[in-house]
Order: sequence, then C-alpha cells, then structure tokens
Amino acid sequence: MNTPDTTTTVPQWPVPTTAPAHDPALFARAMRDMRLTWRARGILAELTTGYTPGQGPTVSELVSLTRDDRLAAEGRDAFRKAVGELRTLGYLSPDASTASGVGERLVVDLAPAAGARMIPQRYGHSAFTDGS
Repeated sequence: MNTPDTTTTVPQWPVPTTAPAHDPALFARAMRDMRLTWRARGILAELTTGYTPGQGPTVSELVSLTRDDRLAAEGRDAFRKAVGELRTLGYLSPDASTASGVGERLVVDLAPAAGARMIPQRYGHSAFTDGS
C-alpha cells in the first residue's frame, strides 16, 4: 500500500477566492494563441486564475514540484521552456520586487493576446479570426 511521504514539503498556495480581474476576451484569445504550446497555455491559465498580488506561486515553487506531486506530468525542463515561451511573447514578466531570477514571482500581462495568431475560421461563424 502506498502511503504519502510526509517528509517532503509540497508548496501550498491559496486557492483563488475571487474571479480573475483580466479581460475575458483577452484571456480567451490568449488561450487560443497559436504561437503558444498547449503546455504554455496551461501555465498561463494557472497563473491567471485570480491570485492576489504576491500570493501566486513562484517559478521555483512550480518547478520544484516532484513528479509525484504533479502526478507524473511533464518534467522541469519542459516547464522551464514553456515559461520561457510566455516570457518571450510578453505574457509573463518578473515582478519588479523579485527580479533577481530564481524564486521570482511572475506578473501576467494578457496584452500580447491582442496580436495573437488565431486558427483561421474554416467552418461556421466565430468571433475569432486569424490575427496574422
């Protein structure tokens, strides 16, 4: 029988209690931005879920989760690569108070979604069109 390892401390951060303050249309565009991998979109969705300032997980906390903590999800290198994607496109930037690198909190900015590359509409009607 598997028992949880009580010697490992898993980072805990608060469950969002309020709705995100981000523009829902920009969020929807970001979640459909074809410049991003599915993994990067998942990270962006996690970090956009309404954490109060300073309460969201740091990059180090997310990367430090073991494969067991993450239920055998992707590895640390894949996570780092996805965060790099988000930073390159401008969706994430370091919080000015923790810009030292390791352990930094990231600030979400959905403004790059305005220029998102969307899937061209081929069938039916949609509010989303190819942004290229």
